[in-house]
Amino acid sequence: MISAFDLFKIGIGPSSSHTVGPMVAARRFRERVRGGAGTARIRAEIFGSLAWTGRGHGTDVAIVLGLLGHAPDTVDPDAVEGLVAELNREKRLWLGGPAFDPAHDLVFNFTEVLPLHTNGMRFSALDAAGAARDMQVFYSVGGGFVVTEAGPEPGPEAAFPLPYASAAELLAVCARTGLSIAAVQRANEGAIRGPDAVDQGLDAIAEAMFACIERGLRQGGELPGGLKVRRRARRLHEDLTAGRLRNARPAHEIVDWISLFALAVNEENASGGRVVTAPTNGAAGIVPAVLRYARDFCPDWSEARGRDYLLTAAAVGGLIKTRASISGAEVGCQGEVGSAAAMAAAGFAAFLGGSPAQVENAAEIAMEHHLGMTCDPIGGLVQIPCIERNAFGANKAVVAASLALRGDGIHRVSLDEVIETMRQTGADMQDKYKETSLGGLAVNVAAC
Repeated sequence: MISAFDLFKIGIGPSSSHTVGPMVAARRFRERVRGGAGTARIRAEIFGSLAWTGRGHGTDVAIVLGLLGHAPDTVDPDAVEGLVAELNREKRLWLGGPAFDPAHDLVFNFTEVLPLHTNGMRFSALDAAGAARDMQVFYSVGGGFVVTEAGPEPGPEAAFPLPYASAAELLAVCARTGLSIAAVQRANEGAIRGPDAVDQGLDAIAEAMFACIERGLRQGGELPGGLKVRRRARRLHEDLTAGRLRNARPAHEIVDWISLFALAVNEENASGGRVVTAPTNGAAGIVPAVLRYARDFCPDWSEARGRDYLLTAAAVGGLIKTRASISGAEVGCQGEVGSAAAMAAAGFAAFLGGSPAQVENAAEIAMEHHLGMTCDPIGGLVQIPCIERNAFGANKAVVAASLALRGDGIHRVSLDEVIETMRQTGADMQDKYKETSLGGLAVNVAAC
């Protein structure tokens, strides 16, 4: 089982696979070699999708921060520019430590792809003669998850009381025990860290999501990167807030509020701000936007129901990750925005009191209507079409949950079947549509 606290990671933008993952990998390599003697220089090489969109996604900055010892959940986004500038001046990773000049020691390899995943990285520790003393390959496989050639690091040992490996098995567990999907996920989470820690962790995730929205509502100006994309969330928020004073307001205004919350998060993500990977950074606005909609506009909100929303979303996200992928570089944007919409739809259906079958139906509807979505960011930046896609994904999640709750949970296509379809569609998709910026909007719209 994939824990909610693995799917929902507090980090920085703009990309979980291209920023968070590389920072984690670089920091791990730093810790691996720091205690040894004889390392004169560190070299980092990135491949595939990381190379093609790495500059727009901040991969080069992330590797620098990781080699300096910073972690995604604790680094101060406002300090990043100064940290990078200092390394560019000093060209040394720590006092008396190895040299690292980002201009020469960070190599973008545009011609080679490592065997296990397109998001490959190779770190080398070189001696004074330039010979490799140590070397390690990492893969950033989406959502901030990092594996080596040996596979993922082992997680905490736990005998999950209610194991499941598919949506069908999850529904069978719910039917056998009479528990909701959230309660099943809670029981398994509690086996790892205890019930009090589960609640505290979920509250911290929700708080970080709400804080990201609030900061996004206050910021103005243009997003970095050269596309001259203007932030819209603050102006939209001002317009909607002023509109509350009108006697007559259109019913569809609620769509704008949901879009607003998603835009606020993804504008923060695009600017390198602090976000919660949910399940990726490129799709980080969808789960928080629907959660904020539930808090602000739906009756009977409570923190407990908010926790159930996150637990249910995590159960669905874990199934998608284990049975297909949440990586845009592996299966296109259907694996990012599609997965996030399915998670949010399931969580919202649970929040509104849906049965396990209705919750599963909501996730299936949301995922089904994102099948085939490509990942083709203009200029390699997580801005166009990524930011607006989060607004649409959040609204689709609400629609999917509403449709599912209007039914009785009986439906023709299962969540397992649509997840498998997404996996196959991703395998068939050409690489130019998988976060390389070599096709689609990325080549048909000028990046400057």
